[in-house]
Order: sequence, then C-alpha cells, then structure tokens
Amino acid sequence: MSDQLTPIRLHELVYSVDGRRLIDGLSFEMRAGSRTVIMGPNGAGKSLTLRLLQGLMEPDSGSITWGEPPKHTVGRQSVSLVFQRPVLLRRTVAANLRHAVAVCGMRGPARSERVEELLAMGGLEALRRTPARVLSAGEQQRLSLVRALAGRPRVLLLDEPTANLDPASTLAIERLVNGAHEGGAKIVFVTHDRDQAARLADDVVFMQDGRAVETGAADRFFSAPSSEEARAYLDGRLFVGGDG
Repeated sequence: MSDQLTPIRLHELVYSVDGRRLIDGLSFEMRAGSRTVIMGPNGAGKSLTLRLLQGLMEPDSGSITWGEPPKHTVGRQSVSLVFQRPVLLRRTVAANLRHAVAVCGMRGPARSERVEELLAMGGLEALRRTPARVLSAGEQQRLSLVRALAGRPRVLLLDEPTANLDPASTLAIERLVNGAHEGGAKIVFVTHDRDQAARLADDVVFMQDGRAVETGAADRFFSAPSSEEARAYLDGRLFVGGDG
C-alpha cells in the first residue's frame, strides 16, 4: 500500500453523553504507514477518539472508513489499544502474554515461540515468572505494549502510554512503538508532551472541543501552525494535562 493513500478516514463523528457532544463533527484522515500523533487540550476528545477507533464505543452518527485491506478481513487483532494505565491479568508476566497469544489463535510451538519473542521485545525475560501487578509502572507498561503487539496488529492505538513514567521507561516505550511502526503497524499516539510528539510524529492531528482544528505534517505543525488554537496550545496558553 502506498504511503500516500488514506487508510483511515473519520467523517462527521458525533458522540454525546447526557445530551452533551463530546465528539462534535470530528473529521480527519490518516495516511498509511505514518505515525500520527493526536494532541490538544484537556477535554478535547482525544481518548474518546481512540475508543471510537477501537470499537469500544459506537458514535451517535458519522463513519469510520478503513483502507485496504478492509478492517473486517483482518481479524480481531487488526487494531490494538494501549491505555495510559495498564490493565493486566492477575497472572505472571509470561502468563499474560500466553493468554494474549492464545486469543490471537496461536497454538502449540508457535504460541511458545511468540511468547519468547514478546518477552525479549519488552526486555522482560528475567521477569517472566513475576506477577504482573507487582511490576514497576514502566515494566507494566512495557508488558501492556508487547501484549498488544501479540497478534501483529495493523493499527496500534496508544493513549498517553508514557504519562508519569521516568525518562528511561519513556524511552523504552518509544523504542517499542517505533519498532512496531518499522514492522508495518500504523501508529496513532495521543500525548500532551510536545517533545515526545516531535520525536515520534510524522503527522499531527490537533483537536479542541471534540473537533479536528488542524491536521498536517509534524514539522509544519510545530514550526508554523496555521490555527490560532494550535498556536495558543503550543505557547502554553491552553491548559494541558489530565485526560481528554
């Protein structure tokens, strides 16, 4: 697939709670093969957008169109979502990965081989027998991320996965994300960290009040944003932090 094609298109998405529109006519496109970073102030709707993409919630109206190959042909592991706070099974590190690999349909030697690959990918070999919920925050997030990669997803959605992590843990997560991208996954990454966005992004979607205010190449967005809202955000004149 050419990097110039548009594999994912959101068109006029609306999502409301108690009559309040949290996503309000959201429309933008994401290229195949790129790392798209979604930014915006608190309450902009960034996390909700990822949940709509993953199918955890249904929009009131609007559509999400997936490029080739169509989403419905690539199975349940075609899109994976990593949350800010890992949700791990009350099992060992290795058992969490075995479960994920089994859900993806792998059996026998292929399952064991994939678990070993994921342990190595996350630098978790020495922790394989450790209960997942006693790991450090950085270790838990590495486990959560490699678990999401168990089925080699075509699209990897990440909702502020390095929030509150130390620099070393953040770097480890970014390396895993870039490795997934190099392996062919489309990356959609929500972050409030401008430096992180500049390191990771090929494209930026800037959201405010449930809408996409500005989209485009990352270098242009950071050097010369076209909207006043984005300029205010990058200048620190819009509140950033929390969920959104």
